[in-house]
Amino acid sequence: MPTAIIDIDGNLVDSNYHHVVAWDRALAACGAKVPLWKLHRHMGMGGDKLVEAVAGAGFEREHGDDVRAAEKEKYVELMPEVRAVEGATEAIAALTESGWTVILASSAKEAEVSHYVDLLGADELVAGTTDSSDVGETKPSPDLVESALRKVEGDAQAFMVGDSVWDVEAADRVGVPTIAVLSGGFPEADLTGAGAIEVIESVSSLPEAAERLRERGFTPT
Repeated sequence: MPTAIIDIDGNLVDSNYHHVVAWDRALAACGAKVPLWKLHRHMGMGGDKLVEAVAGAGFEREHGDDVRAAEKEKYVELMPEVRAVEGATEAIAALTESGWTVILASSAKEAEVSHYVDLLGADELVAGTTDSSDVGETKPSPDLVESALRKVEGDAQAFMVGDSVWDVEAADRVGVPTIAVLSGGFPEADLTGAGAIEVIESVSSLPEAAERLRERGFTPT
């Protein structure tokens, strides 16, 4: 079953920089000052790994859980400001009409994922979603991709849509190719260097990229 696994943050909703601000405020509340550019470079990495990656193992041991809890609170405050990426809903609809099974992938809480689905008006367009309850270990672990594949009955020939090097790495670990988008703020060179098979400006160009995949052997029915 040909499947498109689309990571939500940074691809369908313009939320990466809101997450940067939330992480910055949460870390600062616990005494860590991390440059915003460094935080942005880690967007897409799971929160269970991010604190140590940006602030060190000792800080993670002492403050990791508190920072993660604070980040969730800070992000909830910012979430009403998050907008859908222009053309995102239309791109999902076009994929579905062309025969792709679309799974929206996230390791966020169910309520957050539901909010995004409502924001996109995508409830009737997608075959399923993932949330934190489906993921044992976050990206760059492949759990999220594997969980999305389990939402599809039978063997799935799938591709990933991601905006970060962590998305590309997670998908690559289970042999799933990634079409990367620039809307998350990662440079094209970083995305291709991580293994993305194609980089597009935004998800609005995804239907055309999917057609190019069809020519490579992905055949929706």
